[in-house]
Amino acid sequence: MAAPAPVHPVDEVPPVRQLAAFGLQHVLAMYAGAVAVPLIVGGAMKLSPADLAYLITADLLVCGIATLIQCVGVWRFGVRLPIMQGCTFAAVSPMVLIGTDGGGLPAIYGSVIVAGLAIMLLAPVFGRLLRFFPPLVTGTVILIIGVSLLPVAGNWAAGGVGAKDFGEPRNLALAAFVLLVVLAVQRFAPVFLSRIAVLIGIGVGLAVAVPFGFTDFGGVGGAAWLGISTPFHFGAPTFHVSAIVSMLVVALVTMTETTGDLIAVGEMTDREVEPRSLADGLRADGFSTVLGGVFNTFPYTAYAQNVGLVGMTRVRSRWVVATAGGILVLLGLLPKLGAVVAAIPAPVLGGAGLVMFGTVAASGLRTLTRVDFRGNHNLTVVAVSVAVGMLPVGVPTVYDKFPEWFQTVMDSGISAGCLTAILLNLLFNHLPGKAGSKAGKDGVVVGSGEEDAGKAREEAA
Repeated sequence: MAAPAPVHPVDEVPPVRQLAAFGLQHVLAMYAGAVAVPLIVGGAMKLSPADLAYLITADLLVCGIATLIQCVGVWRFGVRLPIMQGCTFAAVSPMVLIGTDGGGLPAIYGSVIVAGLAIMLLAPVFGRLLRFFPPLVTGTVILIIGVSLLPVAGNWAAGGVGAKDFGEPRNLALAAFVLLVVLAVQRFAPVFLSRIAVLIGIGVGLAVAVPFGFTDFGGVGGAAWLGISTPFHFGAPTFHVSAIVSMLVVALVTMTETTGDLIAVGEMTDREVEPRSLADGLRADGFSTVLGGVFNTFPYTAYAQNVGLVGMTRVRSRWVVATAGGILVLLGLLPKLGAVVAAIPAPVLGGAGLVMFGTVAASGLRTLTRVDFRGNHNLTVVAVSVAVGMLPVGVPTVYDKFPEWFQTVMDSGISAGCLTAILLNLLFNHLPGKAGSKAGKDGVVVGSGEEDAGKAREEAA
């Protein structure tokens, strides 16, 4: 009798106890980022505490549904890789402007719905652009994603942006303690425990934080046991041209960022993202964004912090992240449970984030080792792309005098660096060069077999 075909690690289903532990780890890694967007937008609009709580539970519910669609897949929706979904920060500034000056929440949701439909329509077009993402570009983008996220971990470690005790030594000491626990578990614990090193680090950090007064569980008592988000809770959507145009720009930015994240996860899991699967992943993004507009939340994209967790733990099963999606749905339906998770101190998350986000950057460097830097301009492509990507990260106000649409694109270091890498790769490696110059085809090491694969992908496209 023929032996059964081997199951790819992405499609493996771990035991239930491992699914729960790995899935919870992914939830804790992205929770702070997930609730930040509704808090920022709702706070800018001066919503009541009850409305803010409603936005958060609606966000968590749709985060979970979006993650399930992306991981499990339904027809042509979902990339079927371990991808966590969450609200994109690229939409925060435009949504605040729309909400405060351009029609309130109904105008935000109208523009979000249109943007989601546009993403679904444009997904096949982006899928055909995959040949413009050789290792030179993908490695650079993954590196930029990781380095761009490090300030987020740094802010968490210092106590969280806006905290009264921001930068206090005790906050940094707690973050350093969590970092040491994560590293110790990875180095000395058995294999299974090393794969949940982040979860253990957060758990131990929380246990230490409670007696030292880092935690505040005051919001748990006031949270409801059951909460269900109903469509158009804040009124029927309205459609304003200016709001729609700004959100369409955001849609292009999030598609670029998601493309980088999907390719990064494909690299980490040894399952190459092809044009069709990329289009399926982007189409799921668009559908989830439409759901966001209907169920009182915001545009959705792949979360880069969880990309780092996949690389760090080497747990490649998409069913682990699907389990995380199920946990998010529960958190969205049970606000009291969500309030417990929200009480985890920022320094605890910061210690774990330093490892995860650093792992993303290191994965980009690993991809760049496949690139030929001899006798060509590939080093210039990487150097300038990283510089442009880091500019808004290091100097957040650098584009404040520019038009709103320009800020929407360039204020995201990921999208700015990605666009730069694509354009410079086209300039130096695809356009006719000077006589006698040598361009590394598709930015890969000559003779490594990658060049032939790049040619085959181009011909197929």
